[in-house]
Amino acid sequence: MASKSRSSSTARGRSKHADAIVLLKADHRQVEAWFAQFSKTKNQRKKQQLAAQLCDALTVHTTIEEEIFYPAFIEATGDRDTHHEAVVEHAGAKKLIAEIQAMSPDDDYYDAKVTVLAEMIRHHVKEEEQPGGMFSEAKKSGMDLQVLGEQLLARKQELQSSAKAA
Repeated sequence: MASKSRSSSTARGRSKHADAIVLLKADHRQVEAWFAQFSKTKNQRKKQQLAAQLCDALTVHTTIEEEIFYPAFIEATGDRDTHHEAVVEHAGAKKLIAEIQAMSPDDDYYDAKVTVLAEMIRHHVKEEEQPGGMFSEAKKSGMDLQVLGEQLLARKQELQSSAKAA
């Protein structure tokens, strides 16, 4: 009986992991943790490492949202306003990410740009996760969050692999 219970909880864990919203929220928690570490460290090398991790993770995250989640969201909900606002927020973040990637921690505005990026991302995450936000609407719409989650995860792994190979 214990093995039956264990296998069903494993299946639940797998299916929950594949859920699109669970996957996207996990990305959000990861970058929040890295932003917190960045704000606390004084070590320039550590700052550069964290900023690189943040920029890479956010680039992958915005790509999978824009290629997979957002099109499915707008198709299922028809909520063009929420969709368009999210895309514009991504564009602002991408511009700042490119600036950060072209800088070094010794540059005058490096910390300020990472801090502003953190604030932008915090706002964007709040918009997506709040009651009545994009994730809430997605759940209500009947979108197949399991299938989307599997697609998001596969594309995320593909992007991460190609980034490592570059």
